[in-house]
Amino acid sequence: LCPVGRRAAASRRLLAFTRRLSSSSEPQSVRNIGISAHIDSGKTTLTERILYYTGRIGAIHEVRGKDGVGAKMDFMELEREKGITIQSAATHCAWGDHDINVIDTPGHVDFTIEVERALRVLDGAILVLCGVAGVQSQSITVDRQMRRYSVPRLAFINKLDREGSDPDAVIGQLRDKLRLNAVAMQIPIGVSGDHEGVVDLLERRALRFSGPGGEEVEEGEVPAGLQAAMEEKRAELLEKLADADEEIAEFYLAEEEPPLGVLRAAIRRQTIANAITPVFMGSAFKNKGVQPLLDGVVSYLPAPTEVTNCALDLDKDEEQVGLTGVSSDPFVGLAFKLEEGKFGQLTYMRIYQGKVGRGDTIQSMAADRRKVRIPRLVRMHANEMEDVESVGAGDIVAMFGVDCASGTTFTDGKTKLSMTSMFVPDPVISLALVPADKNAPNFSKALGRFTKEDPTFRVHTDDESGQTIISGMGELHLEIYVERLKREYGVECSTGNPKVAFRETASTRSKFAYTHKKQSGGSGQFGRVEGYVEPISSDALGQGAYEFDNQLVGNMIPPEFVTAIDKGFREAMLKGTLTGSPVMGMRVVLQDGLAHAVDSNELAFRAAAQGAFKQAMATAKPVLLEPLMSTEVAVPAEFQGTAVALVSQRKGTVNSMEGAEFVTIDADVPLESMFGFSSDLRGVTQGKGEYTMEYKAHVPAPRDKTELMVKKWKEQQAGKSEE
Repeated sequence: LCPVGRRAAASRRLLAFTRRLSSSSEPQSVRNIGISAHIDSGKTTLTERILYYTGRIGAIHEVRGKDGVGAKMDFMELEREKGITIQSAATHCAWGDHDINVIDTPGHVDFTIEVERALRVLDGAILVLCGVAGVQSQSITVDRQMRRYSVPRLAFINKLDREGSDPDAVIGQLRDKLRLNAVAMQIPIGVSGDHEGVVDLLERRALRFSGPGGEEVEEGEVPAGLQAAMEEKRAELLEKLADADEEIAEFYLAEEEPPLGVLRAAIRRQTIANAITPVFMGSAFKNKGVQPLLDGVVSYLPAPTEVTNCALDLDKDEEQVGLTGVSSDPFVGLAFKLEEGKFGQLTYMRIYQGKVGRGDTIQSMAADRRKVRIPRLVRMHANEMEDVESVGAGDIVAMFGVDCASGTTFTDGKTKLSMTSMFVPDPVISLALVPADKNAPNFSKALGRFTKEDPTFRVHTDDESGQTIISGMGELHLEIYVERLKREYGVECSTGNPKVAFRETASTRSKFAYTHKKQSGGSGQFGRVEGYVEPISSDALGQGAYEFDNQLVGNMIPPEFVTAIDKGFREAMLKGTLTGSPVMGMRVVLQDGLAHAVDSNELAFRAAAQGAFKQAMATAKPVLLEPLMSTEVAVPAEFQGTAVALVSQRKGTVNSMEGAEFVTIDADVPLESMFGFSSDLRGVTQGKGEYTMEYKAHVPAPRDKTELMVKKWKEQQAGKSEE
């Protein structure tokens, strides 16, 4: 097509989509999907092509594009500068007779909460993999998140135009590393510089993509040189499917060819059951393979009514009940993401059941049970909003003017149902934050907004220094928020040295028998507790958080005081005896005690528990724990030795190395040793190396580090007492 013709075609697609937007779709024709992957696997590039081919946008723009526009879904200024996705972004598009809600998620582990809350509300997902690097560290994390919420997924092997791409090797990694029953739906027509298109294994046809934006899909005969490979891979597909599906197994054992409709229905059935993972392939950047992937989304990923979603009935002691996904039933929705916009708080909501419209009154299932009116209802297209009058079950929309916390369930008030909460990982790194202007009015407002938006971003004031401490998932995570303070609120801040989240634990069982007694005229305070503390796991110190085991026999301590004792131990564990770090991985067993008829109360037993904890820890051989990071370093093969040496210098343990032209090094490294690693890695690899890391566990720190930390803590305490 000429430029005028292309613009006309794009206009027709946009017009067709606009007409669809005004109508609410039946749940059966809706697909709610997320696009997730390791950083730099091409998620946002793929999403840009999806939006273009579905008529949602009129032109393709690239991540860090030379035209200065940038990809549609990376709308934050920081995202376009850094070329990474920081916030998940939602949009809505149509493919054939189906509506697709798409959420593009970040690939960097520092922003994993964005992936977590997206997958919590989605029905299906596309796991994007680099055709060269294959399954990487964040691919494993994303797979774990998908399994947590039982999200069916398709895999898309991207970047087949790159030198060294090998889709067969990537499928092998999906099976070996992720334990997925991966089945290839296609084989490539050429790889690297020869990549032209793909062969559809089900229909035995070749698909090539032409036109400036790859809009035209040309079907043709399979090249003679690929006929044998096609039949081999098709036979493998049928064998894998026969292992999972009884109907296909009957055809397979009878050595009969299943009809195409039966085959597609079986693939859909087993994909939704998470028994298989269909694998598509192509190159999003070169505009190849995206349209067949969209066909796969519609054909194989579930509609909202085909997914089991459960809620807790608050009127029946949180009994689990299934949600129907039908628009005619009572309304149930979950607020899963918050943003502060120029018109106030924007609340993203997934509707699980029923329907809701502008002007409707809905009720929060949080403690306050507050009723709120919806003044405005919109569909999101990245940072653009399109007003809608009403939406039904299965839809994802955003509301204005509804003040709530992330994770709040809303109903129409006829039912008292609450959705289960999502998993929120604990922060692993902290920084002291000092505003240039201590009286800056926006400082507290900004931090309040950030903590409300992001559950992994925490803020507290240090008791000793009075400094504001921010905590998060990594250096980049905190760096982004410091930059947003400056850009969005005009608050310049300086930061202190990163502080690692050390913890303490007991290494052996230790008994306690402590009496709290206080008399100051009138009724006093009395409480005695006896029992012991021990590590939850003696083999892996620090595993678990806190367990309280009540083994009291009789009423030596009245039952109403047991909760206060539990609370006292919890409070005591906030500050350990070695370095003042929180205590984890501990079990407290309460065996006996004593109460006074007049002087015993909850306050007395809380104080007794705190004293008992300090008494027990004195002989429990406490151990300092430091966070260990699962680290993946990717470098060209010529820098392999240098990269391994760099990891070893930082007290890391190399677990494995894979790859030929591009080597991936898997290692465990203490977090404290990883500060500044990025610049050092770039320096020794001529800027070609990259790494990612995620929290693995807290492990005992080396003796010299423990002694140094204990010494510093004692000096701080001594200085404090002198003051």
